[in-house]
Amino acid sequence: MTFMVIEKFKSDKVRELYQRFDEKGRMLPEGVYYINSWITENLETCYQVMEAESEVKLQEWIALWSDLADFEYSRTISSVEAKAKIL
Repeated sequence: MTFMVIEKFKSDKVRELYQRFDEKGRMLPEGVYYINSWITENLETCYQVMEAESEVKLQEWIALWSDLADFEYSRTISSVEAKAKIL
């Protein structure tokens, strides 16, 4: 499954978030895969594309970072899959 993850950094925790990332990496549970990410210039929001074997696995990863950021996510499909679904 592919997910769009919106990660809103807690304003007083951004430095701590990057320090943890530097020390521990992404801390991805087995079955969760990072695809790519983009961060707003003001360093407040990260948009990530992730793949996971299940939503439960993605939630395991979110739990590891939820003290430093708030998360929203949606399951996504490709534009090719969307077209096939409609037509």
